[in-house]
Amino acid sequence: MYFDELDLNDKVLDALYDMHFETCTPIQESCIPEILKGRDVLGVAQTGTGKTAAYLLPILSKLADGGYPKDAINCVIMSPTRELAQQIDQVMQGSGYYLSGISSVAIYGGNDGNRYDQELKSLRMGADVVIATPGRLISHISLGNVDFSKASFFVLDEADRMLDMGFSDDIMTIAKQIPSTCQTIMFSATMPDKIEKLANNLLKNPVTVKLAVSKPAEKIRQSAYVCYETQKMGITKDIFKASDLKRVIVFCGSKFKVKQVTASLQRKHVNCGEMHSDLEQAERDEIMYKFKSGQTDVLVATDIVARGIDIDDIAMVINYDVPHDAEDYVHRIGRTARADKDGIAITFVNDEDMYYFQQIEKFLEKVIDKTPLPEGLGEGPEYKETGKPKKPSASAKSRRKKNREQTAHKHKPYKTGEERKPKQVEENVAETPVQDVKPVEANKKRRPKRKNNNPDDTAQQPETRQTDGQQRRKNKETKPVANPNAPQKEKVREPNKQQKKEREPATSNTNKRRNGAPQGNKRNKRGNHKPSELPQKVQPIVNPPKKENGIKKLIKRIFSFKK
Repeated sequence: MYFDELDLNDKVLDALYDMHFETCTPIQESCIPEILKGRDVLGVAQTGTGKTAAYLLPILSKLADGGYPKDAINCVIMSPTRELAQQIDQVMQGSGYYLSGISSVAIYGGNDGNRYDQELKSLRMGADVVIATPGRLISHISLGNVDFSKASFFVLDEADRMLDMGFSDDIMTIAKQIPSTCQTIMFSATMPDKIEKLANNLLKNPVTVKLAVSKPAEKIRQSAYVCYETQKMGITKDIFKASDLKRVIVFCGSKFKVKQVTASLQRKHVNCGEMHSDLEQAERDEIMYKFKSGQTDVLVATDIVARGIDIDDIAMVINYDVPHDAEDYVHRIGRTARADKDGIAITFVNDEDMYYFQQIEKFLEKVIDKTPLPEGLGEGPEYKETGKPKKPSASAKSRRKKNREQTAHKHKPYKTGEERKPKQVEENVAETPVQDVKPVEANKKRRPKRKNNNPDDTAQQPETRQTDGQQRRKNKETKPVANPNAPQKEKVREPNKQQKKEREPATSNTNKRRNGAPQGNKRNKRGNHKPSELPQKVQPIVNPPKKENGIKKLIKRIFSFKK
């Protein structure tokens, strides 16, 4: 069906014509007429089928036809992620290009104060369409910045994802602020029980449209590699070497793994960027802009990119980790083969993820082809039916350590606990008599043996090795006794303190300092004696060097005069 056949506003059709949109998708063909009639709609369809335009085009047409209050919020659209909110705002600007007097604002967290002031001004002045994430809108409601009393449309896009992220209470809080007469529209890619409960609470006699629920597009060629964790990076390198791929998304199960894989690909000179929730909003916007504009070839991301991001020319999707939910697998591979194009989806299955991959195959009701590993990587684990893996009994610290050791960016082989122990060197112990040495003395560093110039003492030394203390005590005991018949030396009487002062020549204070004379009554290091009381050697007076005139010195430097 063509858009011209639908009862849309002429200005909206002009914008679609300029964007080269002529035919409707099945979900648009079924939902647009019902929304134009004013009925509540529950639309369930696979990713990449145009659900955003299915509710934006009729809402813009009704707002352009008139009959709604001005300077008031007429439509509220809820989005699970910031990136999807930005994308909806971009589609809104393109579809309503020729509509005058209809404004929109995207409200999401992670921005600076200037952006918050713009949001606050738009809400108070009454933007026609408000596109918001639940957390940010709740904060504005709690501050009293929002008035939904005149709202006419309430839309929940990717409702299943919002419930998975824990926004069910926030959605009900926001729904209470909206009048009961408001037209409610809900879109989802899957239809679990919690979506049915939410639809029963919010929708009034809805029209349900289900098209290929939870099924990926038929043009996606799916395959899988059964490998170990350390072989994944080698397979990735072989995939990029086999073909010149420039539009690839690599999905990882955690932020930590995203950072590791990005660093490994950059070391292999792959033009890639990373996308996860640890980044600031400005960094996330810059990375998405570079990837959409073609400046970045590969995007390594978590599941925040798996919902609603519309990039038409994605050639391949690589699931570096198997998602534990089959519906997340459908959303991941749904990033490729959009707008009726071909795509490739590759999944790496290690021995711990076999159970979850088998659940995905049961959910899709098909067996995904298993590709053999490239040459040089060895053999992978055997693919067999396994039960649900038990939760590890080890502590979280040991699990993180195991994850670090098994990361693909490490080229060293994994070592077990016994192999990591240091090897003990075998010492050949000779049969020698063991001396009775105290453990404290054995650990002390042995000083080098002093030389003894007395030949008599060397003859008297025992063969056993003695410590320095024992040697000093022995030298005291074996000290030679003075001979009484020998002539005695005359004792020289030391000069008195006053006599010493008289003999000492008068010197200046500067010479005393230069000659090492003691300054003040300072205590000695080894006792409390004053240095002035101890006998000191009289040092000769040395004439101090003459100070050279500064001007002469400068002239010598300039003209290089030498004596």
